[in-house]
Amino acid sequence: MFSKVLVANRGEIAVRIIRTLHELGIKAVAIYSIVDQESLHVQLADEAVCVGGARPQDSYLNTTNILTAAIGTGAQAIHPGFGFLSENAEFARMCEKCGIVFIGPRAATIDLMGNKENARETMQKRGIPVIPGSSSYITNSYDAKRVADKIGYPILIKAAAGGGGKGIRRVVTPEQMKQEFNNAQREARISFGDDRMYLEKIMCNVKHIEVQVVRDRFGNSVYFPERDCSLQRDKQKIIEESPCSVINSEQRKILGRYAIKAIEAVDYLNTGTIEFLMDKNNKFYFMEMNTRIQVEHTVTEMVTGIDLVKVQLMIASGEELPFSQNNIKLNGVAIECRINAEDPKNNFVPSTGKINYLYLPVGNLGMRIDTALYSGEKITPFYDSMIAKVISHGHTRVEAINRMKRLMQELVIKGVKTNKDLHLSILGDSSFLKDTVTTEYLEKNFLPIWKEREKNAAV
Repeated sequence: MFSKVLVANRGEIAVRIIRTLHELGIKAVAIYSIVDQESLHVQLADEAVCVGGARPQDSYLNTTNILTAAIGTGAQAIHPGFGFLSENAEFARMCEKCGIVFIGPRAATIDLMGNKENARETMQKRGIPVIPGSSSYITNSYDAKRVADKIGYPILIKAAAGGGGKGIRRVVTPEQMKQEFNNAQREARISFGDDRMYLEKIMCNVKHIEVQVVRDRFGNSVYFPERDCSLQRDKQKIIEESPCSVINSEQRKILGRYAIKAIEAVDYLNTGTIEFLMDKNNKFYFMEMNTRIQVEHTVTEMVTGIDLVKVQLMIASGEELPFSQNNIKLNGVAIECRINAEDPKNNFVPSTGKINYLYLPVGNLGMRIDTALYSGEKITPFYDSMIAKVISHGHTRVEAINRMKRLMQELVIKGVKTNKDLHLSILGDSSFLKDTVTTEYLEKNFLPIWKEREKNAAV
């Protein structure tokens, strides 16, 4: 096992990784930008190095400065968390050249699976159903329209190198294609340095289902109970839960077989997530693979009792998985609510400022809050608006929901606006309680009514 690891991230995920490192007796090195000097991850780490200015490209994406910090502090490995450099194949190669272990899959795998069109082709060859779409890269709106006419509208334009909801546009009619394609391509070029695009048929009334997988260098592969990530806004997940209440044990096994086929097809190493869409007949279609730890990994940990970051570290250090598929047991239901510093009543505009008062609920079984917040911290405009994750666990879905309601009611964050009240409204929504929601439900059905209700209440 490593003796010192650099965490190439910030916020709650950096704090979460540092805590596991310390539990394993591993020293943690933090990096920070000039505006993050007082951040919690910096305070918790054994060492901390400033790697640049406030803008991500000057600090948390500054590969030269990060590697210099790792070498200078004697770190043997780098954990990238999620976002930033976590799916950057070139950074993984740079780590290898510097003799530093990248805690994640091999660079070649990141390249292959990070490119959505390559991933689709790989899955098709293994007999895994994929979402209907283009068969090759698309670089201009003319070709996009020609392909869309064959597939049929509505269409989703997606960046081949995309992730995190960037470079994605919905197109309902041929007349929209040129403008939306150009906008998506421009965003992809800025976000990923790669403007190759592909098209997917928009499947209506579907659930977004994903499967956590791990594989070691000895070829041992394991999948975990699925996560339902259907509650989304602007392709960003809002609430996640495990397992999906409308998937039975036999369907879970089918998902697992698909997931294992997928990771064995690319000789995968470490943790990853296979994402699917599930139609009304509970048929699954491969969507993409994320070659990193996910924001919502917490719900998987809650229902299995397995620390996934610890598993990442073990695999990266060359150890064999300490468990097999038979050891993965599903225990109850877990739900995660993402708390963002934003104003849902004002088109979800990000909110910045100083945390004047903070109360994080404690006590009772089945609760967890992952955050880097503390009273007096400043929320800046430079990074993602997610500031906390509230996770509940119960023997049943009803118990997990009720526990989450209690947590959200007690949670207090003053100084910035948050989406806490929105979460409370969702948790009481009849469709959510029945688990009939699909990927379009929040934007099409829930939010219009919620916004109108909030508007009238303010009068």
